[in-house]
Amino acid sequence: MTVTATHPRDSELASLAGIREAALRRLPPDAAIYLESGAGTESTLRANRDAFARWAIRPQPMTGVSDPDTSATLLGMPLAIPVLTAPFGGDGLFWPDGQQSVARASARCGTLSIVPEVGTFSYETVRAAAPAAARIAQLHPYESFSDVTRRIRDAGYDVLCVTVDCPMTGYREGGATARGIPDRAVWSGNHLGDGTPSANDMFRLGVSARNPAWTWERLAEATAAQDLPWIAKGILTPEAAEAALGAGAAAIILSNHGGRQVDPAPASLDMLPEVAATVAGRVPLLLDSGVRSAADILIALALGADAVVIGRLAAYGLAAAGEDGVRRTIELLAEELRTLMILAGIGDLDSVTRATVTRR
Repeated sequence: MTVTATHPRDSELASLAGIREAALRRLPPDAAIYLESGAGTESTLRANRDAFARWAIRPQPMTGVSDPDTSATLLGMPLAIPVLTAPFGGDGLFWPDGQQSVARASARCGTLSIVPEVGTFSYETVRAAAPAAARIAQLHPYESFSDVTRRIRDAGYDVLCVTVDCPMTGYREGGATARGIPDRAVWSGNHLGDGTPSANDMFRLGVSARNPAWTWERLAEATAAQDLPWIAKGILTPEAAEAALGAGAAAIILSNHGGRQVDPAPASLDMLPEVAATVAGRVPLLLDSGVRSAADILIALALGADAVVIGRLAAYGLAAAGEDGVRRTIELLAEELRTLMILAGIGDLDSVTRATVTRR
């Protein structure tokens, strides 16, 4: 499947920068600040972007590449472009249909959407809205883990995504708090923002009881009790990657939670070569945090990732124009990726190597 453009180039959806600007114009100030902010003094948030700026793509002219193949697979599931949307919450703040719009856009572009546990719409609702894309369901380790995994399986999902780096919310000295918008103004009680309910009711079911005492051994036991493969999201070190593999993870998402948990923490991209060497192709390795363009995607693939996960980019698209905004975001990434592959002489994603990029 080829992702094709559907919006005129002179619209506000003509570029990723334009989509972000449209999103921030449309959102109320507290929601915009929440979307843009990070933990601590936001040094990790900045580091995620700085890391990509240290790399460049090596052009390779006269290779004859004219129609590059951007397709990939993840755990047997096809991807028209090596991009998944992240399981971000607060989706009802950004657009009334929230993650339903994200999943429908992903389906129309031939890619996948990781459906969040703390979202405006239930697992079942999002799955029904776009079954071709809503195939991965995200959750945290907590006391109701087995009950929720059964619910996810019954809803028809194929894969679990277990977020392992968030037993509690990261300290927010900067970001929204420094700007006078504490998190509780957006995430309040059992509601998201302006009274939009958390459809999965996860606060009551156990999110409020997330327990730092969970261990890899306990997670291995909990996941072994159900029959879905699972992805470990929130890995940032080789040691954690090895532990996740030992616990049975079928894939790993290398992530610092978009700079919203530990601050200061390493940029995800900076840790990618080391983690990729540890994983050594045993399972798919995805990169999350800091991706803002197709150039970033190509750099991540060159340094060892099999695909990337986009959170803020998808949220900007959602806030700008709902399903159309998310779809256009993915289309723009696909257009840019094809162009870069032609200019770098890359016929397919298997041909992306460390030699594709160079340090600036």
